[in-house]
Amino acid sequence: MKTKLEIYTDGGARNNPGPAGIGVVIGDKEYGEYIGETTNNVAEYKAIIFALKKTRHLLGKSKLKDTEVIVNSDSELAVNQLNGKFKILEKDLQPLFLEIWNLKFDFPNLQFKHIRREKNQRADYLVNQAINKQQNTLNI
Repeated sequence: MKTKLEIYTDGGARNNPGPAGIGVVIGDKEYGEYIGETTNNVAEYKAIIFALKKTRHLLGKSKLKDTEVIVNSDSELAVNQLNGKFKILEKDLQPLFLEIWNLKFDFPNLQFKHIRREKNQRADYLVNQAINKQQNTLNI
């Protein structure tokens, strides 16, 4: 019997490009990380990469075979690119797309789903917390 795992990811940059962070919620686990200066779109992709790697680490490859993994993101661009509906025109996103493409081989039941921002508040909060923490560190 397949189990279902919902993941919520968000990435954001202030001033785009600017200081950026990622936020990931995997079940009851939460992760927020500052990722340096980049664009919103790169941050969205890096959040998805982080989520897939962390999920693979938490579950292990054998459990992934029996798990339906749904990656929820409020990035319409990233979700449509990962689902093959949009071309990847930004050069910065191409290597990140390829990294996700290669990670997908460990996830036989993987879906990328676009959700509204209101449904992604926790991941968004983690992004902002990571950026704020980094900026407060720099201001001390």
